[in-house]
Amino acid sequence: MTSNAAAEPIAPSREEGISALASFVMAAACGLIAANLYYSQPLAGPIAESIGLPVEATGLIVTLGQIGYGVGLLLVVPLADLLENRRLILTMIGIVTLSLVAAGLSSSPGPFLAASLAIGMSSVAVQMIVPFAAHLAPEASRGRVVGNVMSGLMIGIMLARPAASFIARVSSWHVVFFVSAAAMIGLATVLARTLPDRHPETRLSYARLLGSMGTLVRTHPVLRRRAGYQAFQFAAFSLFWTVTPLYLAGPAYGLTQAGIALFALAGVAGAIASPIAGRLADRDLGRPATAMGLLSVAVSFLISHFAEEGSALALGLLTFAAILLDFGVTTTLVIGQRAIYSLGAHLRARLNGIYMATFFTGGAIGSAVGAWAYATGGWMTASMLGLALPVLALVYFLTEGRGD
Repeated sequence: MTSNAAAEPIAPSREEGISALASFVMAAACGLIAANLYYSQPLAGPIAESIGLPVEATGLIVTLGQIGYGVGLLLVVPLADLLENRRLILTMIGIVTLSLVAAGLSSSPGPFLAASLAIGMSSVAVQMIVPFAAHLAPEASRGRVVGNVMSGLMIGIMLARPAASFIARVSSWHVVFFVSAAAMIGLATVLARTLPDRHPETRLSYARLLGSMGTLVRTHPVLRRRAGYQAFQFAAFSLFWTVTPLYLAGPAYGLTQAGIALFALAGVAGAIASPIAGRLADRDLGRPATAMGLLSVAVSFLISHFAEEGSALALGLLTFAAILLDFGVTTTLVIGQRAIYSLGAHLRARLNGIYMATFFTGGAIGSAVGAWAYATGGWMTASMLGLALPVLALVYFLTEGRGD
């Protein structure tokens, strides 16, 4: 590297390790914070009606949170390479707490949508915690630690929707945000006592820090490849989870919202891939594990067609497909993070920001294209498009050389 990024001192990662308690706390933190991005998805209709948001603008409830998260990945997460990490994470949790309270108190569109944007931006604290955990872990067990922490994140994502639906059913959507705000306060208290201080060695200005991210993309083929694989994987993931609720509620299956929530819970089982993938990466088995993850996602779409549509067997296969898909996506996600974190301790926050922003963009595209495909040609068209995504990633993977 010959630009600003090259001029930074390389800080060796800490080798004293990370305790089991700290690993568990960081995993729980990732799950609780990441869930904030997904609580509003099953509640978009009731929220829009309550705050007087026009039906045609209901999508903004979810979209603004996603936009805020994407902006935060590129503009806020890199600060973890510049500022003391523990204080930065606690500050972001404080902001997300205030934003959740503001969302819960909102009774009109403007304040709620502004709070949604702020929730998205401040929830990127998750993507500061993961590289922080990697920094604390010795090289020999870094994959395992990252996998354990990421399992918390994936469980939080998968449980958020059914949890929000349940709380709203027994109380109101406002309570969902207040409960999460209370959880954030408790979480901040625990993290303040658990996380050690970490002062990065980077001495760049904020502007040069952001400018160095383009250089990282150009000069690190591992980053480009891993971000590319995961963009395809998460596009398939988002397509599946956007379309299957519509498919299951349709005439073929006729499931209620409660039934669809139970189906979504089945996908949580795929989170077991995180620690497994981390251990495989630590044993230098990341390449075969990546192939396995890509193939798992492709197969998940294929097996949904192995039985007569609407039958009990077809529903069982679709449930297994959900587990297999989540397993494959989680596997490649953790393997990718383990690979990019090895590029340098002083770069991890920026590398993670780039990686996750690319991954997130793929997911947004997958959701949009999936909804269009289902409306155009039903599950057959949507699932074939979903199948094409990991296949394209697999073709790209097969061009990988040992130096990439």
